[in-house]
Amino acid sequence: MITEIINKEKQAKLSPDEVLNDLMQGNKRFTEKKMYERDYSSQIDKTSGGQWPQAVVLSCIDSRVPVETVFDQGVGDIFVARVAGNFENTDILGSMEYSCKVAGSKLVLVLGHEACGAVKAACDHVELGNITHLLSNIKPAVEATQTDGERNSKNDSFVAGVVENNVKLTMNRIREKSPILNEMEKNGEIKIVGGVYSISTGKVTLL
Repeated sequence: MITEIINKEKQAKLSPDEVLNDLMQGNKRFTEKKMYERDYSSQIDKTSGGQWPQAVVLSCIDSRVPVETVFDQGVGDIFVARVAGNFENTDILGSMEYSCKVAGSKLVLVLGHEACGAVKAACDHVELGNITHLLSNIKPAVEATQTDGERNSKNDSFVAGVVENNVKLTMNRIREKSPILNEMEKNGEIKIVGGVYSISTGKVTLL
């Protein structure tokens, strides 16, 4: 039964590579059905006075991607920001800056996923209420993706390419729009990485 939490001292000693390895090992346990048994009541009690998460993950809102679960993380282990299409905006950048500069997290992970509905909608140029503005954030990835087939959601390989490009472009924009995170990465204090989650296998593949 896992009752340990990440405290301030443990967080301070972690390197970005160690954090990334921990998340990927957690995903391996998830796919192999060997997840840790956790005492959540104990973890809730131990984190009630403060938090020192090791990473911040930017994920899609998709219900099939329960972030803490797919990385086998406990209470207080990671920050998670979610928006359809896993792109950055001012509020999410501020949340990431808080996570790393203020709260001490060592890793920023942008997590896209297979067959993303928001990406498909962007590929099909859907226009509907506030969704129209939301999808405009994904359009650069649509435009950057090459294909010999149809440029719409019926083309699975095109959608997969847009998913990957959306993660990569989001990472680039995080560096461009956040001098704080960019400087922290250059100084080796954090890493900014990207990955894609497979809704069919549960595996996260780093880009």
